[in-house]
Amino acid sequence: MNRAIKTTLLSIALSHAFTGHAADVKVITTTDDRRLDLAEEWIGFNHKSTPRSSVISIFPEERLQEIDGFGAAITGSTCYNLMHMSPSDRKAFLTQTFSESEGYGFSYCRISIGCSDFSLSEYTCCDTPGIENFALTSEETDLVIPVLNEILEINPNVKIMGSPWTPPRWMKVSLPDHMTPHDKWTAGFVNPNLYADYASYFVKWIEAFGREGIKIYAITPQNEPLNPGNSASCLMSWEQQRDFIKTALGPALKKAGLDDVKIYAFDHNYNYDNIREASGYPTKIYADADAAKYIAGAAYHNYGGNKDELNTVHYANPDKELVFSETSIGTWNDGKNLSKRLIDDMNEVALGSVNRWCRGVMVWNLMLDADRGPNRTGGCQTCYGAVDIDKDYATITRNSHYYIIAHMSSVVKPGAVRIASEGASTKGITYSAFQNADGSYALVACNPLREAIEITVKDDAHQFTHSIPARSVASFSWNAKH
Repeated sequence: MNRAIKTTLLSIALSHAFTGHAADVKVITTTDDRRLDLAEEWIGFNHKSTPRSSVISIFPEERLQEIDGFGAAITGSTCYNLMHMSPSDRKAFLTQTFSESEGYGFSYCRISIGCSDFSLSEYTCCDTPGIENFALTSEETDLVIPVLNEILEINPNVKIMGSPWTPPRWMKVSLPDHMTPHDKWTAGFVNPNLYADYASYFVKWIEAFGREGIKIYAITPQNEPLNPGNSASCLMSWEQQRDFIKTALGPALKKAGLDDVKIYAFDHNYNYDNIREASGYPTKIYADADAAKYIAGAAYHNYGGNKDELNTVHYANPDKELVFSETSIGTWNDGKNLSKRLIDDMNEVALGSVNRWCRGVMVWNLMLDADRGPNRTGGCQTCYGAVDIDKDYATITRNSHYYIIAHMSSVVKPGAVRIASEGASTKGITYSAFQNADGSYALVACNPLREAIEITVKDDAHQFTHSIPARSVASFSWNAKH
């Protein structure tokens, strides 16, 4: 078991702030024993590799998907913990996490439309029947919106995705073809006769956040549409999602002038929860041109199945985007043990999804407390945050999900393009290369072996050599023309 390191925020003083340097290549490294903990160093270009070096060549002319960003969910529980910190500690943590110039540059957040299983209570923004009764609740106005505005003040370029866990209960029925009311937070279906009201609910939510200075970049119609068991949930088959999008949600967004808000279908597991008729869920929706025209792409989680499903979906519809919208660590996967989680989460989530066409990667709760909360009965009571904060609300422990996002976001910026690369994967290294919008290059590599591996990275004008420590992740960035 690796030793646990806790950091008092007041002592951080942004010790990993990224400043200019005369050398050529910035390297950030984390080992799974935390001996190197997002440690920054600078190395120079060289002219030849050593005989023991594995060569990775990058090919900027072969451009793959554009990158939207990397980040975490800003849940009600996360915001509750953040708002219990002192203002100076909270600002230090958020700056270190989100700042493009003084921190790791997290650039994508996911929030719930209404409650999630990590909200302080079960609610929607229209619990009184009648869409005219829509209103934001105290969880939004006192917690989520203040935190988001503080994040956006630090990094105005952060993108925000919204997902509902449940519609208002008065919109739910027990079965889509039997109009029996389903006045419960869990399960049920959206009443097809109220699709227009539900689409209006999305519009009103997006507009309400807009009035608070928060632009919504993307939405999904339903979080985990195949899961009826969450503390707030709603079932939505691919046929129902298709019909909702093409007859109500897409047209409502367009009419409101919000058609720049991306719609991502599905938002659930690689294996479609082993429901045969749900297999290929988003691709079935794409087959309907009237629905597909409103849809940017599909979102995926990894609580079941294999990440290669992303390739299957991409190659079936290469014109549609992919985003990885949720994963969690917890007691079930030894989530506090960095020596167990760092390499696996890097390969399965960060690099694994990006190398299979995802434009964005988000992990679940950014911050939970030492009791894995606040949490609610019926929701996940065994989840850890990307960071956990002690009950003093000043001392944090960074977990694997913080590290994997920081390793991507610190060198790969929104608007970057993944570019072709080849070479050292036969040695056990997994990696991905990118060109940022400013022309600079980035490469993120993961060494799962119990020995260091020396690599030489070559672009069209330069090369450098570096030894990646055993069981570690290394992120590199350098200017293309220097």
